[in-house]
Amino acid sequence: MVLLRPDLRGTQSAVSSTHWLASAAGMSMFDLGGNAFDAATATAFVIQVVEPHLNGPAGDVPIMVHRAWSGQVEVVCGQGPMPARATIPEFQDRGLTAVPGSGLLAACVPGAFGAWLRLLRDYGRLPLADVLAPAVHYAEHGYPILPKAAEMIGSLAELFRDEWAESGRTYLVDGVAPRPGQRVRNPDLAGTYRRLLAEAQAAGGTREHRIDAAHRVFYEGFVAEAVDRFATTAELADATGRRNGGLITGADLAAWQPTIEESATLDYRGLSVHKPGPWSQGPVFLQQLALLEGFDLAGMGAGSAEHLHTVVECAKLAFADREAWYGDPEHADVPLKALLDRAYADERRALVGEAASGALRPGSPDGRDPFLPPLPDHVAPADDPAWLAQLDDGIPAVVRRTAARGDTCCVTATDVEGNMVSATPSGGWLKSSPVVPGLGFPLGTRGQMAWLAEGHPNALAPGKRPRTTLSPTIVLRDGKPYLAFGTPGGDQQDQWTLNFFVNHVDFGMSPQEAVEAVAFHTDHAPSSFSPRSARPLSLVTESGRDEAVLAELRRRGHEVQEAEPYTLGKVCVTGRTDDDLVLAAASPRGNQAYAIVK
Repeated sequence: MVLLRPDLRGTQSAVSSTHWLASAAGMSMFDLGGNAFDAATATAFVIQVVEPHLNGPAGDVPIMVHRAWSGQVEVVCGQGPMPARATIPEFQDRGLTAVPGSGLLAACVPGAFGAWLRLLRDYGRLPLADVLAPAVHYAEHGYPILPKAAEMIGSLAELFRDEWAESGRTYLVDGVAPRPGQRVRNPDLAGTYRRLLAEAQAAGGTREHRIDAAHRVFYEGFVAEAVDRFATTAELADATGRRNGGLITGADLAAWQPTIEESATLDYRGLSVHKPGPWSQGPVFLQQLALLEGFDLAGMGAGSAEHLHTVVECAKLAFADREAWYGDPEHADVPLKALLDRAYADERRALVGEAASGALRPGSPDGRDPFLPPLPDHVAPADDPAWLAQLDDGIPAVVRRTAARGDTCCVTATDVEGNMVSATPSGGWLKSSPVVPGLGFPLGTRGQMAWLAEGHPNALAPGKRPRTTLSPTIVLRDGKPYLAFGTPGGDQQDQWTLNFFVNHVDFGMSPQEAVEAVAFHTDHAPSSFSPRSARPLSLVTESGRDEAVLAELRRRGHEVQEAEPYTLGKVCVTGRTDDDLVLAAASPRGNQAYAIVK
């Protein structure tokens, strides 16, 4: 195949992310003596500035980490929990059957900022001021706004002018949406970071002590105070069509600390694959691999009808288990070991037939009965005002009901020492909720992913993490660092990255070839985002496939939908080769992801 981007190899360091400015900022950390963890953190802070339609400082992130000096793979959890006041009766008493997708009611504790500080403190080398400097620069001096961000601001301009005044002050330019590519600034965010750095520096002490001080300033100081004041006093329009305040308080922020956890893992074709735990959807990637291990994918041929059918039918089974069994393991009994058991995979694999299945079929790990919560009643909002339909859809995209919908960002980095990072920052996007006055960023709405269904593993509860779609990956080969990758894409993340991984491992493609190959997915399971839509027999593929393949898929019962070329996902990859070179790959989709090696 003719590549749109080169396969990149280097001798020192590699960064790949969903924005070119962020990747460049990450690479600059190596020139200061930093490692992959410093580079990833700087990359992520810039992405919060230059991709405000997809993430922000008050969002969430799982960070997969491979430490060269220990050989361990760990997860830094940046998924904040629901507030202490967030109970199922609290929402039901408001007449709600689901947590709204936009507004203040769905706000969780901001996890992204604290998680990146934890990574920097425990794994990095550089001071926070150096790592934050590029983000401060772009917030203060400006950056060219992406076309998708400009489009989203345009679709919400009326809301920003009439209802969310602080968002209008932050994102509109002289009262109107910016043009694609126009230079925009966020001086309030720059001021927030400058004040935070000044107060952390004033704390004195070691590098680590100043990073801890920055955490306290954010979660107990002026940032937390601003969040508390806004969420507990403001009542603003949200996805319900009414005005609601928030449930989150400064006490919720002060009580939270990011954790470091063991990864979930599965061996596949001699590789050790690591994912976040079941508070994310990460194990669904492993469950798909366990099912696919029993098929000769290489013998089917890449892009054949048999290949696509088999992968999609296995995805349906894995995602059905996600719906029934995944949740915060600190608050729910999630049978993860049983879900990843080979015997369980053998049993489930037998359900893959010649025809497409339209049934959502969770299994019974350890003999337990699965629980699928009923989908909430949903009435489409009125067309007036137009922004209400945008808020009703919890995905950070302009609502057009197209095949190519997405969210989230991706950051990966690898260095010569063998350190690797993969993270998928998201949440706190400009569509999620109003900007907090004086801070320059909104709160996240990850709470929309929790169910108002008592007894379900992902039922909403105070202090509980809602199950997130965010799902980065790290892969080891013979105990050594091999690949770190991820993609934007909400529920589709663990299908589009699976495409990449299978293309590379089973079909022998290079990382860049595997990234660029024609992508596909199914929307079989209910969306994790409001309004929880599902298309049980769907098979969405980028155009360009052989018509005979599409005809065979339709004959098997798949409802095939063709998306525009290069529109499904933005997979970003870094890693290491057998001869100790670093590698990087980035998707050409969206014309913004960028990989750099040195």
